[in-house]
Amino acid sequence: MDMMWLISLLIFVMVLLGSMGLYLVLGSRASMKVIKRRAEGQIGVGAGPEAESITTSLIDKLQALLTRLGEVNKPSDEAEMSVLKQSLVSAGYRHAQAPILFIGAKLLLSILALGTVALVPAKLLGFPTMTTQLAIYVGAASLGYFLPMWWLRLAINHRKEKMLIAFPDSLDLLVVCVEAGLGLDAAINRVSTEIRFAHTELAEEFNLVSLELRTGLSRAEALKNLSRRIDLEEVSSLVALLIQTDKFGTSIGQALRVHSDSMRVNRQLRAEELAAKLPVKLLFPLVFFIFPSLFVIIVGPAAIKIARSLMPALGSQ
Repeated sequence: MDMMWLISLLIFVMVLLGSMGLYLVLGSRASMKVIKRRAEGQIGVGAGPEAESITTSLIDKLQALLTRLGEVNKPSDEAEMSVLKQSLVSAGYRHAQAPILFIGAKLLLSILALGTVALVPAKLLGFPTMTTQLAIYVGAASLGYFLPMWWLRLAINHRKEKMLIAFPDSLDLLVVCVEAGLGLDAAINRVSTEIRFAHTELAEEFNLVSLELRTGLSRAEALKNLSRRIDLEEVSSLVALLIQTDKFGTSIGQALRVHSDSMRVNRQLRAEELAAKLPVKLLFPLVFFIFPSLFVIIVGPAAIKIARSLMPALGSQ
C-alpha cells in the first residue's frame, strides 16, 4: 500500500513538472515571437502577447454586437436620446457611441436574463402554470432590461458625491490662483493640473472647460456646459456667480473668496447634519444586535446560578 502511494506521488510530481515545463516553453516561445515582431517593426512597443490580442478581439466583437442591438432598439425620439446622452455624460461616459452601446447592453442583458430563466428546470420552479411561467419570463426580461438604468443612476450619484467632496478644496485652490495674478482661464487650467491625482473626475471637467475655452468657445457657454455636465447646485451657483462677475466687471477674486467661504460653511453644516443622523441610524443595530448580546453576557451567568440554586429546592418539594 505504501509503494502504491509512493508511485502515485511520483506520477503526480512528474505530471506537474512536465506541465510547468511545457507552460514555460510555450510562454517563452510566445514572448520571443512578440519580441521578434517588435524588432521587425510589425507591432508597436506597447503591444502585449497574443492573449491581449484575443481579449481585444473579444471586446471588439462584443462592442459590434452591442452596436447592432442598440441600433435595433434605438428610440426614434431625439429628446429621449438627448436625455440618455446627458445622463451618460454626467456619469463620465462621453464617447459618441456610448448611448448606442448602453441601449444595446439593456437589450443584451434582457435576452441573457430570459435565456437563463428559460434554462432553469421546471422542477426547481415547482412546475408552475403557463401564466406563472410567462410572468417569470417577463419579470426576468424586465429585470435585465432595467438593470443598466439602475446602474447608471448609481454611477451618476457616485460621481456627484466625489465631485461634491472635491469641489470646496478645488474652489479654494482656484481662489489662490486668481489672487496670485492668474486669469480665470489660466486658473481653471492650473487647478485641473494640480488636482488630477487627488480628484480625477473634477480635474477632467475643469480640463474640458479649459479645452473649450482654447477652441474659441465663450467663457459663459463653457461654464454653462460645466454646470450642465456636473448637475450640482454648488457648481450651478458658482457658474452663475462667474458669469455675473464677468458681465458686470467686478473683482473675480473677491467674488470667489466669498463663495468659497460660503461653500466651507455649507460643508460644515452638511457634516453636522450627517452627525445628527448618526444616533438614529445606530438605534436599530443597537436594539436588535448589540443589546441582546450584552443582555445574554450580563444576565446569563446570574440566571444560570439562580436556576442551579432553585432547581434542587423545587425538586425536593
